[in-house]
Amino acid sequence: MGRSVGMGKAGTAGAAVALALLTPAGPGLAQIGDPDAGARVFSECAACHLTEPGSPRPGPHLAGIVGRPAGTVDGFRYSPAMQQADFAWTEDLLAAYVVDPRGMVPGTTMVVGLRDAADAPDLIAYLRTLGGPVAPHGDAAAGRAGGD
Repeated sequence: MGRSVGMGKAGTAGAAVALALLTPAGPGLAQIGDPDAGARVFSECAACHLTEPGSPRPGPHLAGIVGRPAGTVDGFRYSPAMQQADFAWTEDLLAAYVVDPRGMVPGTTMVVGLRDAADAPDLIAYLRTLGGPVAPHGDAAAGRAGGD
């Protein structure tokens, strides 16, 4: 299955990441989810995140998030845990993170997850429409040293 998602000194990846990495490759969450419904779900995220580069918010912008190495938005101040993360955002990793951010990356400053985990495929389908690099569904080998 390639290399596992490393969390550097921030701790272990947790059960959510293990589950995401063990999910068999198949249609990506973006292909399962509805981007229009995901845009509505994104309203839960909009207080902290923009969909394009711009004025700072409490969280980094999410333009091009699918496939982007974690912790790499220029000018954003990431937690030490996210700075030391060692992966790129796949659909599966994003889905795990938006449901339980601190369970996936202990020490992250993101504390609010989706109210309903069933909304994750729609949200991921929407995030994929924001452009940027694309990592294959569940491809943990797309990692690198650094963090998001």
